[in-house]
Amino acid sequence: MDPLREYLLRLNRRQFFGATGVRLGGAALGLLAAGGGMPARLLAAPPGDAPLTAGGASEAVTANAARVRMSPALPGLPHFAPKAKAVIYLHMNGGPAQIDLWDHKPKLAEFFDKDLPDSIRRGQRITTMTSGQARLPVAPSMFKFTQHGQCGRWVSELLPHTARHVDRIALVKSVHTNAINHDPACTFVMTGSEVPGKPSFGSWLSYGLGCETNDLPAFVVLTPNWKSGAAAQALFTRMWASGFLASKHSGVVLRHVGDPVLYVQNPPGVAPENRRAMLDTLKQLNEGAFERLGDPETQSRIAQYEMAFRMQSSVPELTRIADETRATLDEYGPDVERPGTFAASALLARRLVERGVRAVQILHRGWDQHGNLPRDLRSQCEDTDQPIAALLSDLDRRGLLDSTLVVWGGEFGRTVYSQGKLAKDNYGRDHHPRNFCMWMAGGGIKGGVIHGETDDFSYNVVENPANVNDINATLLHCLGVDHLRFTVKFQGLDQRLTGVEEPKIIPQLLA
Repeated sequence: MDPLREYLLRLNRRQFFGATGVRLGGAALGLLAAGGGMPARLLAAPPGDAPLTAGGASEAVTANAARVRMSPALPGLPHFAPKAKAVIYLHMNGGPAQIDLWDHKPKLAEFFDKDLPDSIRRGQRITTMTSGQARLPVAPSMFKFTQHGQCGRWVSELLPHTARHVDRIALVKSVHTNAINHDPACTFVMTGSEVPGKPSFGSWLSYGLGCETNDLPAFVVLTPNWKSGAAAQALFTRMWASGFLASKHSGVVLRHVGDPVLYVQNPPGVAPENRRAMLDTLKQLNEGAFERLGDPETQSRIAQYEMAFRMQSSVPELTRIADETRATLDEYGPDVERPGTFAASALLARRLVERGVRAVQILHRGWDQHGNLPRDLRSQCEDTDQPIAALLSDLDRRGLLDSTLVVWGGEFGRTVYSQGKLAKDNYGRDHHPRNFCMWMAGGGIKGGVIHGETDDFSYNVVENPANVNDINATLLHCLGVDHLRFTVKFQGLDQRLTGVEEPKIIPQLLA
């Protein structure tokens, strides 16, 4: 994975062949002369009467495309038998308020509008958005919590559908991070590092474990819209980029306006057979460039052209949900048939892992509620609660939940004190990296458990702290990967998703 090293290796080989008088170009010409003309593999267009597949490509074209394995697993991976084969990562971008959703603090009612005690804050840093306030008034959640499931989990009234699945869910209440602003916090939760340029979680999985389909990318990203109308933080491509890994491991974003992938349709007048012939010739040119320059990205380019050809058939089939039963569509909610909604994205996530995609990332924006939190948080939960519950049920019904990890969380939590004006029925909350909640369900996860605890103000972790990379190490373990051995040499270091601070797997979360 070191481009300079690969280049030098190729350069030395080229010098060797040049010194011995053997020229690849001459050998190629000799082969052409011996064969009497153009090699057969360049003549990829089948006869005009060749039968067509449902996707519009001829059987000969499809067979030709299927010869190449796009993204195989690395040798030796997985390190041990995995419990899960795929991941659906539900990222609530902006920082969901743990104190209004999962971290029930009934004693806070008596502290309404009182100053946050110094013994709780402990002089810890806060953002400039509230550091200038004259007071930090405590704002208890206005939402009712009730217990659910055999485990007796306390869940907010905003999540009635997800609450039905608490016995499947492992809740971590003590997740913490160093970053207090969105950009570094999102970069950290998605790549294991606040420093841009590292591969994202899905890219690591694509690189190490490959994909079980040749027709779709190993890593797919969905960015649904939101109805709250609240301002939202930008989504940076580094959240699904491949960093120092080959670019073919970057997440492929499916759009919800127009074609899911740009140029997925051939231009008018271009038949699939013509496209296949063009790609075969282009592959020959790229292979020649690779022999001359030794740039590994040339191989990525070849693979990406091949994947694009396959996606011309696979993506329209993926997004055509007419084959879903009415009962399934109703389960995901009224928005499921509207492209670009969270419900439509959740259903696509199930269809993607069903077809062998390794990692699906759904990034839902609008969770940054500095003001008007009760109104906007309710709207965000209306977008996501029913589809998430439906996703868990749907995966389970199809026998996929045992092999699919579903992860929910944001980049940090929210403060117990109000930002701006405080009222009984309205308040805002600032960023809070000291503790927040994440949950997991599915392959390898023990349902119905809670890991970690916070103080009575949901401000500090008091039991079993969990760093973001502890979560990542645990997820990799469920996928059969030893995070300490899953490394790539880059910039003189053995880089890994879980960083260098020796994160720990959380055994309490494992089935």
